[in-house]
Amino acid sequence: MKILVCISHVPDTTSKINFTEGDTKFDTNGVQFVINPNDEFGLTRAMWFKEKQGASVDVVNVGGPETEPTLRKALAIGADSAIRVNTEATDGFVVAKQLAKVVQDGGYDLVIAGRESIDYNGGMVPGMLSGLIDANFVNNCINLEVEGTNVTATREIDGGKETVTTALPLVIGGQKGLVEESDLRIPNMRGIMMARKKPLTVVEGVDAANETASVKFEKPAPKGAVKLVSPDNLDELVSLLHNEAKVI
Repeated sequence: MKILVCISHVPDTTSKINFTEGDTKFDTNGVQFVINPNDEFGLTRAMWFKEKQGASVDVVNVGGPETEPTLRKALAIGADSAIRVNTEATDGFVVAKQLAKVVQDGGYDLVIAGRESIDYNGGMVPGMLSGLIDANFVNNCINLEVEGTNVTATREIDGGKETVTTALPLVIGGQKGLVEESDLRIPNMRGIMMARKKPLTVVEGVDAANETASVKFEKPAPKGAVKLVSPDNLDELVSLLHNEAKVI
């Protein structure tokens, strides 16, 4: 089984976020980038298939040279090879088009993507990719078992879980539950050294027009000052909740 894991290069959640050019561009200065958490769950599950079933695992990213350290980390975790599509990830459709070409050229059976990235939270790429390559699709996937070409997957739905059966080729949008946080792997020194020798191939992207454009970014309003109310002063608490917080 050939597995392709899609890796998004996203800001660490502890990074301080700023915008430039009239709040129309994300400011990357001083920002630490990491593997998108939903993608890391998928990569860890792919490593299970590699170890238990002998699958081959490649990782792919759409972006510039600045994303290569993130791909190298994925290689250090255990992926066999990496592909970087040398195209700016301007919107979800552009990314899906680039990934579709990689999947078709590589003949992959299973594509594991995160259900969304934690930067733009679009949640659109896995579904569009499955449509472009005419593959089955399971989103919000929290468990995945493959026997031959038969697949059993569990996905999260409102109020519960749903287990479905399908077949390869398949694209999934994975999330926490596909593996648990305790199962995630930290690259060790041996993995880091081996990653330097693994192939990282750069391919040029295909032509694809943007279907969307970011007009402006806006930060959430800062939190207001905290007001402390004595537990003996119930009337004041009720007044604040009614007149200021407007929650009652």
